[in-house]
Amino acid sequence: MDTSYLREILQFYRSRWRMPSYAEIMDITGLRSKDSVFKLVERLVRRGQLKKDRRGRLIPTTVLGEIKILGLVEAGMPATAEEEVLDSISLDDYLIRDREQTYLLRVKGDSMKDAGIVEGDMVIAERATVAKEGEIVIAEVDGGWTMKYFRMKKGKPYLEPANTAYKPIYPEDELTIAAVVRGVIRKY
Repeated sequence: MDTSYLREILQFYRSRWRMPSYAEIMDITGLRSKDSVFKLVERLVRRGQLKKDRRGRLIPTTVLGEIKILGLVEAGMPATAEEEVLDSISLDDYLIRDREQTYLLRVKGDSMKDAGIVEGDMVIAERATVAKEGEIVIAEVDGGWTMKYFRMKKGKPYLEPANTAYKPIYPEDELTIAAVVRGVIRKY
């Protein structure tokens, strides 16, 4: 029974990109009291099927689940290949270092197209206040937010687009890094 409840909770998460509240869990599972929901959640947490963050909020143990790795695909000249399951990987573990510090942002604009990031993509961003030169960052510069390469010139930080139609951004007053981009998700 808990398995079907878990499935409903995770379906809610996948459709809304947030975990349901206890009241919403009551609605989607048909449980009649918050105490019943609390007990269900505690069982799922004990079994490792759900987690709680530092503040006690529910988080899924995986978002994308595990997927089989079948081998390599040639991106150059065609080569013969046989399908063989080499391993499996959790995309969450591959893409997300620190779940509590990670979030998704939908990309708007084309200033990072030459880095392979285009409008409509989702970027996986990990909160950070510092970045290494050359990392793609989410930053506030002079009161506006943007995603660009973090660069240094003569000891001063600036932001560089990955599209020659745009000029680098040199802050007049302030440049604050909010996150470092860790991955890109594109749906075809």
